[in-house]
Amino acid sequence: MLPGVSLTHPLTRVVLTSASGRINQTMLKVGLTGSIAVGKSFVLSVLSELGCHVIDADKIAREVVEPGSEGWKSLRDYFGESVLSEDGTLDRSALGAIIFGDEEKRTKLNAILHPLIIAAQDKLIRELEMKDPAGIVIIDAALMIESGGYRRLDKLIVVHCRPEIQLQRLMIRNGLSREEAEQRIASQMPQEEKKKYADFLIDTSGDFEDTRAQVLCVYEELKKITT
Repeated sequence: MLPGVSLTHPLTRVVLTSASGRINQTMLKVGLTGSIAVGKSFVLSVLSELGCHVIDADKIAREVVEPGSEGWKSLRDYFGESVLSEDGTLDRSALGAIIFGDEEKRTKLNAILHPLIIAAQDKLIRELEMKDPAGIVIIDAALMIESGGYRRLDKLIVVHCRPEIQLQRLMIRNGLSREEAEQRIASQMPQEEKKKYADFLIDTSGDFEDTRAQVLCVYEELKKITT
């Protein structure tokens, strides 16, 4: 086990027993989460390189709010036309400015979108499982713990880093002032709280190679479950 990797719960093999008594292995469903700007995307890319199927929550989140969709209509009705761009698409910047400073509206946003996102994820998982029942699928979602979505999965990876590194990354990535970045971080569940839910912890405070080595270690542990 590498120093940066923490295995917090014992491994279990995921199996189903058919009516005939035959043991059929099912696809291992693994959640990947972490706070804003902790390097989650890099971890996901490495897992993809290693052969895991990946489901990008950001992509699904965009799809469920496409103009005319159920999600789009619900957001327009609740938040008003101010969250729409001239072409009718969702203006994420405008919406973000509203919810980051208002817990009630942020909660409402999650209540609207999470059921739609989970339904879309589950559909993709079923399709992947039909093709590769012995494989590993990684479901990436920033609010997986907050939404309770992690409960339907087999294992959970939490990505984290030192707070000062998270703050610097967010300021650089999003072009935010220190105050703005701190506000966005404060609006989320603290990293230390998220870590309590993890089966695996990956610390991205170091360089890319250090993180890659940790991901490889976690991948090897996941493979043990599927064999």
